Amino acid sequence: MDDRYNRRGVSAQKEDVHKAVAKLDKGLFPNAFCKVYPDYWGNDPAWCNLMHADGAGTKSILAYMYWKETGDMSVWKGIAIDSIVMNIDDLLCVGATGPFTYSSTIGRNKHLIPGEVISELINGTQAYFDKLKEYGIDVHFLGGETADVGDVVRTVIVDGTMACRMERSKLVTTEKMQPGDVVVSLASYGQATYEDEYNSGMGSNGLTSARHEMLNKIYIGKYPESVDPNLPADVVYNGKYTLTDTTETPLNVGKMILSPTRTYAPVVLKILQQHFDAIHGIIHCSGGGQSKCLHYLPAPLRVVKNNLLPIPPLFNMIQAAAGTGWKEMYQVFNMGQRLEIFTDKDTAASIIAIAKSFNIDAQVSGYVEKAQQKEVVIESKYGNFSYC
Repeated sequence: MDDRYNRRGVSAQKEDVHKAVAKLDKGLFPNAFCKVYPDYWGNDPAWCNLMHADGAGTKSILAYMYWKETGDMSVWKGIAIDSIVMNIDDLLCVGATGPFTYSSTIGRNKHLIPGEVISELINGTQAYFDKLKEYGIDVHFLGGETADVGDVVRTVIVDGTMACRMERSKLVTTEKMQPGDVVVSLASYGQATYEDEYNSGMGSNGLTSARHEMLNKIYIGKYPESVDPNLPADVVYNGKYTLTDTTETPLNVGKMILSPTRTYAPVVLKILQQHFDAIHGIIHCSGGGQSKCLHYLPAPLRVVKNNLLPIPPLFNMIQAAAGTGWKEMYQVFNMGQRLEIFTDKDTAASIIAIAKSFNIDAQVSGYVEKAQQKEVVIESKYGNFSYC
């Protein structure tokens, strides 16, 4: 899989990006999940500023193909949600729950992406903010940039930037992670009370792999614009599925991979309101999957995950299609749990109950212990895997 990733022009762990930013200022709390800045605007030492940029990645290519195949415009609202959630859920990990500001950045090939798609993306963004407000999450949509850049973008890319100002006393910085903590994992699949349909758990990471390993060769002929023309033919659309094939879930294959990234904002808001002092760390298991927390450990600690939630159908389908080793699957995909909270044993039960009140499965999935070096260990029925 590493070879196929490289040949597709994708870096699973973004090693070159990490190297490029290695010498940059890490902010006020270097171990925090997001960079925390001084309060540049208010100049108040009791406050801080946060700003985060992210997007839906190559998921927008799949939305393009599904829209062309079926005429279903709703997939574009899903892409707008992906871009929002990949920002807001990272910010949740430092305790930020708003109010937020958000600016979208859309680059399109105008010959392929008409105005009605742009309208669906922009209005879908506002509609999602209206939904979040019902659950106490306040986001102000400040507009953004929509550029016609057909010479640069083959179809469309949807990104966003989110910011907020918050009190430093309310930050969660991971510095409290310690031996004896337990890990509570929250499911990325199912149907939360604030979701309109079943969610496969896909999120917005690993889409290049999922798309090419699952979908059939027919799509290179139908949609050559969905692929970099420099890619070797043997790493393009290697799978057996069409977008409209049925699955064991309520969704077809295309909709499974396109499931909008679930936000945990309503859940985390309630958890922090009730248990802020007991929350030692929050990790968004996006790029890096179940090994993500390795980069935020404040000291030589070992995180042992020996009781992860069941793997939902989508990730089993991806693994079977690609033949990817399970160690790599856990490192590339969230594998059914995209948020984890480090806390004490007594608080864990309440966190699980809060998650389940939103119809989100959750359980104690592991624990933290002393170690000679930073390490994540996964103990599963597919084997035991170590990440250092």
